[in-house]
Amino acid sequence: MRTFLWLMPLFLLSACVFLKKNTQRLDTETLKIQPLTEGVFVHISYFNSEQFGHVPCNGMVYVRGGEAIVFDTPTDDAVSEILIHWIEKRLKKRIKAVVINHFHEDCLGGLGAFHAHAIPSFANRLTIELAQSNAVKTLPQHAFDESLSLTCGDRPIENRFFGEGHTRDNIVSYLPVEKTLFGGCLIKTMNAGKGNLADANTASWSATVEQVKRAYPDVRFVIPGHGATGSVELLDFTARLFQEGR
Repeated sequence: MRTFLWLMPLFLLSACVFLKKNTQRLDTETLKIQPLTEGVFVHISYFNSEQFGHVPCNGMVYVRGGEAIVFDTPTDDAVSEILIHWIEKRLKKRIKAVVINHFHEDCLGGLGAFHAHAIPSFANRLTIELAQSNAVKTLPQHAFDESLSLTCGDRPIENRFFGEGHTRDNIVSYLPVEKTLFGGCLIKTMNAGKGNLADANTASWSATVEQVKRAYPDVRFVIPGHGATGSVELLDFTARLFQEGR
């Protein structure tokens, strides 16, 4: 009996850890949410492309205190509704903002759902201009030039434009305390190909990524626009991939 009573707290602790991990994951056909670090999640939705097929698309969720900020929307409004519901009901956080990485549909295809919930959206000014010229249905609401500083709870967030690469407007978002970079489609997962180059500046891509690396020398986690998360090795791989003559 004494042994049982001694072990009971361990059983309860294990059960709590299991329930927390289960609460902080989602795995459906249209949306996956995976915890990366304490308060940082990768959301994965899917985009059907004639050229590349059924493509998984990454975004990021950051929660701190009672707040959350989303980086890139899922690929359509229906899946965005699932993500919003998960953050608000499962995590019980208020979504403070959504930040758009660049003007392609895999970044802002579900923006309408966020606006329907009165969640403000932010993007590089050029992102808004390019989205408008490409007849994107729902445009980001608030423009910034070069950089935008936000907070989530008591933690800072840096959103910066370093130069052209995958598109003319692509930014990155960095969480300094967590040392986590959401690179979007500017950054490639390990051993990936060059991907969609329709709006790319391949001549500037490597130099842009090198600037990102110099700006964040302590980065620990790097989330690319597609594929597996990695470390600074993703920055090095992407820079090499687009070096002149390759």
